[in-house]
Amino acid sequence: MKVYFANSLFNDADRMYNMYVVDSIREELNDDILIYNPMENDEINNKDEFADAQMVADADYEQLKDSDLLIAVLDSGDVGVGVEIGLAYEMGIPIIGVYTDVRQKGSDNKDKVKALSEIGQNQFSYVNIMQTGLIMNNGVMVDNTDDLIERVIMFNEEYKKTNK
Repeated sequence: MKVYFANSLFNDADRMYNMYVVDSIREELNDDILIYNPMENDEINNKDEFADAQMVADADYEQLKDSDLLIAVLDSGDVGVGVEIGLAYEMGIPIIGVYTDVRQKGSDNKDKVKALSEIGQNQFSYVNIMQTGLIMNNGVMVDNTDDLIERVIMFNEEYKKTNK
């Protein structure tokens, strides 16, 4: 099974998270999975070198169109992840959306709900609902890394059954 991993890759926190998640999935599924993590593609993402916009678009598009699953991390609001979600949706590639922002918790807290009507007091996070709608139409949303890995394992099992 081929998986495309989409997330921001331009700061230490995102890069460490990306490697942690991708390495965890690889460790769990061993030879059953090939993950394309764009930040590992030095031909386009070695920031000491130059890759123009077409090189980046072509390289990532080729990997995405050959994928069986898209993992899309929504935490950073990265525009590129939104593009990858849209493309995957159009191609019929299943999507696992990952949204770990802890501010989404506490929807039953009356004070947090009341604060929504006050300027500048919103205690909840926001994620683009078109993105989540596309994901939910062709996949699933998770809110933590353990659930993500479990969903990838489940998807891989289904993939093996239907692609013998």
